[in-house]
Amino acid sequence: MLIQETHKDVPTQAGGDMRIFLYHPTIPNYPKAEFPGVVIFSEIYQVTGPVARFARQIAGQGFIVAAPSSYHEFTGPEPLAYDGPGTDKGNEWKVKKKVSAYDEDATLSIDALLALPTCNGRIGATGMCLGGHLAYRAALDKRVAAAVCYFATDIHSHSLGEGMHDDSLDRAGDIKGELVMVSYIALRK
Repeated sequence: MLIQETHKDVPTQAGGDMRIFLYHPTIPNYPKAEFPGVVIFSEIYQVTGPVARFARQIAGQGFIVAAPSSYHEFTGPEPLAYDGPGTDKGNEWKVKKKVSAYDEDATLSIDALLALPTCNGRIGATGMCLGGHLAYRAALDKRVAAAVCYFATDIHSHSLGEGMHDDSLDRAGDIKGELVMVSYIALRK
């Protein structure tokens, strides 16, 4: 599978444009091929090299992937460094951003996929850490048929976003698609 990488900047109500990185599979000699879409939500560092590799792997399996820049209001599309200052900024912004703005980002990413003439209308979501929680929230959108959430940060403590009092678990009944939650347990001696 060949992968075409592009991006789309979309205006948001929450503030400024959000960059959505797109990873699109192509099949030579089948220009009208249609694919399902997947929104990938990153951890607190935005769309970094590892997140882009994850997106390429999923696109290589025949999915159009949209990876939004979750902190566009604070820093634009640039990823944060995997270091102390990058971690501090990501954790600060995780609780500074409004939950409604996270939800708007998911809606705009789903809209972007569905607007592509090569999308067959089937949408999934996935993500890790913060992105696992955001994939869960994306699954609240009835257009999302399935979500896989890896290590959904703060979902148990209701502490996502401004005010640190999200309603994610309270809305579990709103999810109509398939949902997989992957967590980890730290084993101690």
